Amino acid sequence: MSGKTDKKSPITRYRMYLKLEKALQPNSVNAYISDISKFATFIGDEKELPYATLEQMRDFLASLTDIGINARSQARLLSAIRSFYQFMKLDGYIEHDHTELLESPKLAMHLPDVLTLQEIDDIIDSIDMSKNEGQRNRAIIEVLYSCGLRVSELCSLKLSDLYIKEQFIRVTGKGDKQRLVPISTRAIDELEAYFLDRNRISIKPGYEDYIFISERLKKPLSRIMVFRMIKDAVEMAGVNKTVSPHTFRHSFATHLLEGGANLRVIQAMLGHESIATTEIYTHIDSTRLREEIIMHHPRNKKSKKT
Repeated sequence: MSGKTDKKSPITRYRMYLKLEKALQPNSVNAYISDISKFATFIGDEKELPYATLEQMRDFLASLTDIGINARSQARLLSAIRSFYQFMKLDGYIEHDHTELLESPKLAMHLPDVLTLQEIDDIIDSIDMSKNEGQRNRAIIEVLYSCGLRVSELCSLKLSDLYIKEQFIRVTGKGDKQRLVPISTRAIDELEAYFLDRNRISIKPGYEDYIFISERLKKPLSRIMVFRMIKDAVEMAGVNKTVSPHTFRHSFATHLLEGGANLRVIQAMLGHESIATTEIYTHIDSTRLREEIIMHHPRNKKSKKT
């Protein structure tokens, strides 16, 4: 312990750090604080956090396994704990960061479902165009896929973010970091067709700049609304895969890689801070390549007796 005294608790100061210095969104801040609170409960009290030992940290992680928490969730909790103690050391609460000695749980490589171009077209074509929101929903799926957006980025997209003539959009990602992403002519066509419907909506004051609007609520769509719409469209299309808004982002990245795009380009397009996050797509691609070799390589084909 460094002996620092402060009226604000470490967790309170950590919350301020995440919000003001790391510029995380409220949902992310709350998730970090929730994870730290779980550890505080385990050791008995929030006041004990600065004094937590390496053994207590290891016992906490072991307890997660005992109650059936999977490795990915364990890794998330460990990431929060590491971030918290790095902050504690940086802010002068502690002299030594024990989390440096903690081993990360081994994660099995998770290969998310990837849609083919035909499946994406089938999902778009399944949308009921007799409904007022039909064209809007077509535009949503096309923009999600063509630009590789997170659902939160799609919901916050604004008219002022569109550069139609230049065929770019400005995307505000995690930590309010902005990036420019090319937009396809097909996505532009779907958007312009949707704007004819959008112009008939009496949008609530303050929301006029948002692109994707709920006709019923007269304000921007929520993430839940987009999830539900995609779920319904996938069912109507008869696509037997686990599909969420993020699936279109995965498919976008994978198709880029298959088309020969550089991994650094994909990283910039997706707004990943670390190239390691993007490298999952290399694994997906190499796995498929292996499957193709097994299926089509002449050495693997049974010779026919004549």
